[in-house]
Amino acid sequence: MKSVIITGANRGIGLDTALAFARSGYKVYATMRNPGGATALNKINEDESLNMTMMAMDVNSDESVRNCMEQIQKENGAVDVIVNNAGIERHGAIEEMDLSVFKDVMETNYFGVIRCVKAVLPFMRENRSGCILNVASVSGKISSSPLAPYAASKFALEAFSEALAQEVKPFNIRVGIIEPGIINTDMANDIQHALPNSLYPQSFRFGGMFRASLEHPTSPTLVADTILDVAESGTWKLRHPVGPDAQPFLDWRASMNDEQWVDWNAASDEEWYKAVQESFGLDARAKVK
Repeated sequence: MKSVIITGANRGIGLDTALAFARSGYKVYATMRNPGGATALNKINEDESLNMTMMAMDVNSDESVRNCMEQIQKENGAVDVIVNNAGIERHGAIEEMDLSVFKDVMETNYFGVIRCVKAVLPFMRENRSGCILNVASVSGKISSSPLAPYAASKFALEAFSEALAQEVKPFNIRVGIIEPGIINTDMANDIQHALPNSLYPQSFRFGGMFRASLEHPTSPTLVADTILDVAESGTWKLRHPVGPDAQPFLDWRASMNDEQWVDWNAASDEEWYKAVQESFGLDARAKVK
């Protein structure tokens, strides 16, 4: 039986990914900080008699990752797939956020992935087989205010994953980067709420764009199905944009040079809202509270 480790499996993309793999016959190790809080996942696991084990693992902790991975390897041996999904998001203007915010996001979204990869890699390398799927974001290719901490962590994850793919391909280990657009998760819903009293308009404008997009939400199930497809397909393709807006967002950014991108994001409210309306049909202004 094939096996998979999924981090951050208690909700959103991680939860749906755990279910997708389990329903496809995998032995699933669904990891999260507090398995006791994963009531929805536990209930589905029991109701459908899935082969899923909930395990405590904090990707921010060397000890927690080491203990969890050792336990899995003693029980199962080398796993076939790891999905590094655990992540957090913080948003706001750079001047108005404490340095600790940037450190916290990088610790989870970047160093957390490195901890998990380093834990499974020796076993995959010895078996000359494995698949490492890192959940990044369109924000790993496009940096927009007010997502500086999040985008910086995902840019770093993209660079790490690209280098990792070069190192491990000779050992028949595949690496894939999953790049969701705006998906209906708690994280995306949090971004729609602008921070009060900011001196910078980007938080309000970007929040409006998310709010307008989430009026026609894209389910995290779509991302989960893509992750399973990539794992099952045997593809060596590195990057996988997911969602109806993911590739359009990437193409939109690619259509501008760096200076044009900066100017657009620094534009007046009227110019910015008009561009979003014309480019994506999203009435971001009407949704701002």
